[in-house]
Amino acid sequence: MNLMGNNNPMLNFVRIGEGEPLIILHGLFGSNKNWQSISKVLSQSFDVLTLDLRNHGESFHSDVMDYPSMVRDVHHLLNQLEIKSCRLMGHSMGGKVAMLFASQYPQLISQLVVVDIAPISYQHNFDHLIDPIIALKLDEMDTRTDVDKALQTDIADSQLRQFLLQSLARKPHGWRWKNNWSAIKKHRDKIIGFQFPEEAQPGSWKVNIPTLFISGELSDYVDEIGKGVINHHFEKPHFRVINDANHWLHAEQPKQFADAVMNFFRNQ
Repeated sequence: MNLMGNNNPMLNFVRIGEGEPLIILHGLFGSNKNWQSISKVLSQSFDVLTLDLRNHGESFHSDVMDYPSMVRDVHHLLNQLEIKSCRLMGHSMGGKVAMLFASQYPQLISQLVVVDIAPISYQHNFDHLIDPIIALKLDEMDTRTDVDKALQTDIADSQLRQFLLQSLARKPHGWRWKNNWSAIKKHRDKIIGFQFPEEAQPGSWKVNIPTLFISGELSDYVDEIGKGVINHHFEKPHFRVINDANHWLHAEQPKQFADAVMNFFRNQ
């Protein structure tokens, strides 16, 4: 669903289930489709809204791409839907949006789940993925297989290519990318970084909301440095590691992941 509110574009979202709202934010290059399986499980207990963040999925494109802007997008959506309280969960980039949102609007969040990310800057570079995509001449491609083959030289990992190709969509004549690759590349430093709340000095902000930091056993996104920063900024952090899982732990170990999240929601 993609609505307009107060002449401002609304984030696209899918909503299923009944109960207290649970907002889910995807990671970089992703969309709400990445969370379909988990959202079906969680919808047995919650009113689940899986969002497409700006420049991703079916949400609007913008030349602005930073965490304060993404927080405003989520806040605008909650206002338009008249959601006064919810649980909030975010993976990777979406986890950073969730953390910043919780620091600015704690009155709206009852519980927070941050998936395989810490409130720190990372050193990742995604140009080797974005550049080949931007360079493609989609008007010369007849099928999705043609696009896949054209990316094989630069992106050898088949699973990674299939993930990126989820952003490829048909238009009346040819193809289009749902993701705004140019804007994402332009603002990559802001995405791999982390902006502290505008009203707080770096190092001083605190989140006093029960928060679960859930990470993959095989992932290095939440290391000891990251845990130290988390403990400094979160009053009530809980940590859980999902066995035999990397950064995409919700897709790699969905049952373990869903059980861990539901256990946290019930007991904290």
